[in-house]
Amino acid sequence: MTIDKEIAELYSLFFDGEPVSYTFIDTGRGEQDFRRTFIITEKSGVKRVIKLADNDFTFPEKIAVWQRAVTEYRKLGYYCPEIFCDKTGRFPTVRFDGRKCAAYAEEFSPYKTAEDRNDENAAKTDYDKYFADIWTMTAKVAGEYFDYSVYPSGYCLFERFCPSDKVYEVLEVALEWKKTADSLPEKFRTQTERIWRLWTENRDRLEKVYHTLPTSVFQADLNSTNILLDDEEKFVGVFDFNLCGRDVFLNYLIREIGDDEPEKERQRICQALETAREHYTFSQAEKDCVLMLYRCLKPLWNTLKVTDKTPDEEIRAQLDSAEHKLTGEFDFCKYM
Repeated sequence: MTIDKEIAELYSLFFDGEPVSYTFIDTGRGEQDFRRTFIITEKSGVKRVIKLADNDFTFPEKIAVWQRAVTEYRKLGYYCPEIFCDKTGRFPTVRFDGRKCAAYAEEFSPYKTAEDRNDENAAKTDYDKYFADIWTMTAKVAGEYFDYSVYPSGYCLFERFCPSDKVYEVLEVALEWKKTADSLPEKFRTQTERIWRLWTENRDRLEKVYHTLPTSVFQADLNSTNILLDDEEKFVGVFDFNLCGRDVFLNYLIREIGDDEPEKERQRICQALETAREHYTFSQAEKDCVLMLYRCLKPLWNTLKVTDKTPDEEIRAQLDSAEHKLTGEFDFCKYM
């Protein structure tokens, strides 16, 4: 698109070049989460990125945390596009599309994402191809024990990510699981009540000690759209720090790793722990809590998939899987 007055004025807040064209990406999620990413090309051919957001988790103080996180990741040898203030050294609020938006600029990445470089199966293969690189990077970040953020990451446990969240995400999903479980026929009631009791008792025990676990500040969104690769498809870094914040390393690790097959999921968690321990020393408190964390995060994460036509054996299999996750003695410590 050719540059209009509104985009030109926005651009001039950050840069001196002459913009000639732009494209934009709508990355928002509904009326309460307005986000736009503008990729603007100057007459010289240089590309710049400007981002606008109108939601309750993007504001100048939070963007400053993202900016610091980018700097720290880069110090550790990983590429992340730099985040820029405007010419006055601030992250301004601007009017756009009838909204008051927080604005900031980013370096245009010279690297492509894993999703861009791979085929339609990229999301399934990313962790297989870049697994060790991803968890080496994250372990190094964990080992810095960064404490510059009072804001939690999007994966936070026992606290809300933003004011619009009624509860933290793990509890929100668990409550949805219970709502579905309570609608099942009476024949399943004993087991669903037992699962809920086991989950809440474990969660309550974990909450009492969770604050003792080490934290750092993480990017917190390791998916194929955010993993950056060079021309030889080697891992070089990450971008998109919208969910960045303070978090417990083990919570982040277990939350990031998911798979529809429980055994494969546990294997990947163990593999990540084994990779991480080469660059990070797990504390005794972390070893004492890792099974409790798994039992809090994974058993009820997938809402029960049931309809009026779902066979009883399929419902029972889903309940048995959740209960096994809550009661199995999985030796994660062996890999820490």
